[in-house]
Amino acid sequence: MWTGAALKLGYLVPQFPGQTHAFFWREATAIEGWGIPVAFMSTRPTLADENPHAFDAEARTRTHYAFPLSLTAFVFLLIKIFRWHHIFAYVLRLKETGLKGRIKLLAMMLPASQIAQHCKIQGITHIHIHSCADAAHLGAIIKMLSGITYSLTLHGDLAVYGQDHGPKMRGASLVTVVTRPLKEQVLGVMPDAHVPVVTMGVDTEWFEPSQNHRANGTFQLASVTRLNPTKGHKYTLRAIADLKAEGFAIEYLIAGEGPYRQEIEAEIAELGLQSDVKLLGSIGEKDVLELLQSSDALALTSFGLGEAAPVAVMEAMACGLAVVCSRIGGTPDMIDHNVNGILTEQQDVDSIREALRVLVTDQAKRAKIGSAARAKAVEVFDYRPLARKLVGEIENSLGGTF
Repeated sequence: MWTGAALKLGYLVPQFPGQTHAFFWREATAIEGWGIPVAFMSTRPTLADENPHAFDAEARTRTHYAFPLSLTAFVFLLIKIFRWHHIFAYVLRLKETGLKGRIKLLAMMLPASQIAQHCKIQGITHIHIHSCADAAHLGAIIKMLSGITYSLTLHGDLAVYGQDHGPKMRGASLVTVVTRPLKEQVLGVMPDAHVPVVTMGVDTEWFEPSQNHRANGTFQLASVTRLNPTKGHKYTLRAIADLKAEGFAIEYLIAGEGPYRQEIEAEIAELGLQSDVKLLGSIGEKDVLELLQSSDALALTSFGLGEAAPVAVMEAMACGLAVVCSRIGGTPDMIDHNVNGILTEQQDVDSIREALRVLVTDQAKRAKIGSAARAKAVEVFDYRPLARKLVGEIENSLGGTF
């Protein structure tokens, strides 16, 4: 574990803070708790109403943004003109990025200079980036301008992070991933790389089972995720409609916001579930806790690309909930099927329906799965040892010389 005092960590998350960023805040504040200063940085802020969490105001105040650009960013870039040829060579060597993309990357020299200058002023010695999209290119350009090293954490499939992953990763001192399947993808690009799996964690002391959980009443199912087509809400809704037709009563509470809201509302109306389903919108961490503690199960039936190690699943398991989750990304590693959760196939209404049927009709099995889920979360998903592991990997990647 890191013991030096000279490391000052830049922590870069694109469009920070957002509704899904509570785990970033937890990780960074845990690192600060061990005496390592963390300077938050981002490309640009989200809209003020897009983050319902209590840390929103503090996060915005503490975060240095690449945009809007300042005059000093132009000055810093001019001072570093002798380093420009490294950036031009980097962009020209890209094999998959087209002309428009290359021009965009060259334009990133300005925001890169803004962040690099901020790092120099603040004494930031290393930047950790939670992305492998344009933010990773940004890290590479910052390094070429200033010599400040960077590392990456990947949270989703490489296909969602754009192109030319090799140059982004090879410039990094460290690449970590949040699941084993993602590790295999990275090793396909860099076969000999050291790619540790470091999952984003949850606070298992905060997310815990309620002591007053209701044992009777209508079965309450929760989802906590963005309203995006790939999150698979419609498959869960159709499974609930099937069970309702058989006479089962299920109340389904959906927390989260996104561009798919109108389509979900239309699906609810078409299935006749207006009295059974409630859309809660974006809610803060305290409300998420209350929702999970008052629910009987959580559903996350995502499909396609982009889902890796869903934090909502970790939070629900920490609260002792049985989780119905599709096999996607790292969920087969997170959940032992029929032991601490139930795994379904992607876009499979029948398997979702049967999983829910088990949880609705067999309260003893539901409780047993929930108890095992809590034990798994405490053992594997607590954010403190995971954040410690990340910092240790960063230290090792830099030679432990600080």
